[in-house]
Amino acid sequence: MHPVLEVKELQKRFTLHTQNGATLDVLNGISIAVKPGEIAALCGPSGAGKSSLLKAVYGTYRVNGGAILVHSQGRVYDISNAEPRQIMDLRKTTIGYVSQFLRVIPRVSTIDIVANAAVELGKPQDEAEKQACNLLEELRIPETLHSLSPLTFSGGEQQRVNIARALSAPRPLMLFDEPTASLDPENRRTVLQKIKELANNGTAVLGIFHDPNDRAELGAREIVMTETKEKLEDA
Repeated sequence: MHPVLEVKELQKRFTLHTQNGATLDVLNGISIAVKPGEIAALCGPSGAGKSSLLKAVYGTYRVNGGAILVHSQGRVYDISNAEPRQIMDLRKTTIGYVSQFLRVIPRVSTIDIVANAAVELGKPQDEAEKQACNLLEELRIPETLHSLSPLTFSGGEQQRVNIARALSAPRPLMLFDEPTASLDPENRRTVLQKIKELANNGTAVLGIFHDPNDRAELGAREIVMTETKEKLEDA
């Protein structure tokens, strides 16, 4: 079985313009692969480059070397040198990303935010709304809140809306950046169960899960990233 994602000898360097152009290497030749139905957990200390790796795979960060190969619809795409339009297309069809923060248009209702993700992939509006309602209720967002903007919600509620939106239109490769960070134990278990269901349905999952209990509950393969050497060199 071919991996959905292959990262090969990836390098990422930041230029610190406020420090006279000094540079900081955050990824130094990391290589990983994630297969369909697998959950891979990035773990390691703060500063090891875990979030930078996820953002590079999603195409948010450009890299300085290596390759990010994504298998999609019988073809292989290299995110590391893809054009912006190609990256946007892959986000629509192949790569989903769940950050720690909910970013939405103000005044759009919660039910519309979650349903629209599925509508954009071709699901009929009524089916998308029904699915959205079910997901929100499973994640303990009561129906009384569905018509409101999630920007009025608590941090934990916003995170659950963010996860519901991703689950309403899952891609073959799903990236999760600390999806349980602001959740209580009951909601944490629900979210982990939903992630396991994704993998059981063939989705490749790559995420940051700091809690070892979360990684154990997911049955995740751990990818340990070592702390970035904080050595600044003149550009």
